[in-house]
Parts: sequence; C-alpha cells; structure tokens
Amino acid sequence: MFYYVEPEVAGGLGDGTVIDTVSTSPYVSVLEYEFFGWMGDELLESYPCFVVTLNLARALKQNQFTGFTLDPVGIKKAGEFEMIHPSMILPEFKWLRVHGVAGSSDFGLSQDCRLVVSDAAIKVIQSCGLKYADIEMYS
Repeated sequence: MFYYVEPEVAGGLGDGTVIDTVSTSPYVSVLEYEFFGWMGDELLESYPCFVVTLNLARALKQNQFTGFTLDPVGIKKAGEFEMIHPSMILPEFKWLRVHGVAGSSDFGLSQDCRLVVSDAAIKVIQSCGLKYADIEMYS
C-alpha cells in the first residue's frame, strides 16, 4: 500500500536556494528552507522540496527505505518566525531529495509532483511525528 502525503508547509524557499525554473519541472541544486512558523512535524514541504528533521533522517536510513537521498539544507528563520517563537531552537534538518518511482519505491513523486510513500515508511514517519500532513490512499 502507498499513500499520498502532503506535509506541513512551515516556510518557503529562502534566498540562498538555487533553482532552475527554465525546464518543465523546477530543479533545485542548493536548498535553503526559510521558516515562517512550525507546528512540529518532522517532515515538511516547500514546493518542490521536502525537508526532514535529523531524527527522522536517521530513522529513514536505519530502515533502509528506497527512493531518496539526504543532503544538507540551509535553515533560516524569517522575522515573523522570530516574533511568534522568539526562544524556539529548531532541530537540525536534512533535505529529503526524492527520486524514487511512485508506487514502487518507498519514496516517489506522482505525475502531479505529490509525495508518494510506502506503508512501511509512513508508519516510521508517523512514529517520529506527523500530525499536520494530509494523507490519502495512492492508487
């Protein structure tokens, strides 16, 4: 079984992001995730990228899931984040670069660029913390 997962959007692409938008699907070579707020989920999105906490990254690697790599990501707090959460210290994050086949790999992207995750992987993600994502069956 596989699921569409639409994670919490806690921010956007920061000024340090290097993105090529000339092709039909945007290609990001350097990612900076700028936080505007955060409700605490360990898997986050800002189209066309996903980030995970170091805690979740370790769990994904430990379970040897397929269809992704983990790369460095720059993290920045927007001014409004500082106002809302003045004393919050963000955990370390990793860039979840999804390259798998939807419905076959544990992590893949559907034709409309939505994240598709296997049943085993969604259970691990939920055990780490995933309260604010929209999840539905992938067919």
